[in-house]
Amino acid sequence: MIETAENERSKVESWRLHVLMEAGYPLPLAERLAGNEAIDLHRAVELIASGCTAETAAEILL
Repeated sequence: MIETAENERSKVESWRLHVLMEAGYPLPLAERLAGNEAIDLHRAVELIASGCTAETAAEILL
């Protein structure tokens, strides 16, 4: 069961990473945000869509 939970967590993190990179976050920031479950993914994407730079959006989110 633990193995399944870890596998599922890894899949979710990979999906979040993909979404963040598609939104415009560079890989280092996307990795940092994707690995933090407290970060609202929708908010992260909205910040970029509304004109924030990736760095500014990350500062707001973190």
